Amino acid sequence: MRILGVDPGSRVTGYGIVDCSGTDLGFVSCGTIRTTHEEDFSRRLWIIFSSLAKVIETHAPEVAAIEEVFVDRNVRSALKLGHARGAAIVAAMENDIQVHHYTARTVKQTVTGYGQADKKQVQHMVTTLLELNTFPSQDAADALAIAICHAQHCSFMKLCSL
Repeated sequence: MRILGVDPGSRVTGYGIVDCSGTDLGFVSCGTIRTTHEEDFSRRLWIIFSSLAKVIETHAPEVAAIEEVFVDRNVRSALKLGHARGAAIVAAMENDIQVHHYTARTVKQTVTGYGQADKKQVQHMVTTLLELNTFPSQDAADALAIAICHAQHCSFMKLCSL
């Protein structure tokens, strides 16, 4: 199964693609989609949508996993993040890809064993689990972690159904 992981952001959206066969994981691709502050917000959403659509067209994932929005103190930032997340969901749905949702805490717990791990710990574990030679950017590593989280949850669910 090929999984697209997305770490949405209105300025930087990370994406990561992994192949999963049983408990084996394989790195396919990762990167970031960057927008600038000078661009109209609607234009930024279009860039996220269209760029993810190209990633989907290029790599043909079967399923997508997208991080849920975490609201801390800044509601305005959370709303913008929600819009970026929506653009990612629509890009997947437009391509008939089922979307799964995970909290940041669940992703960190699954990948590092600690639900409050920092970005460097996630980056390190992603690099280790996928046997990468270099560290991906933090946003791309977060997206890969989301894809890995989904792969692990699928494997667990298959074991539970035996």
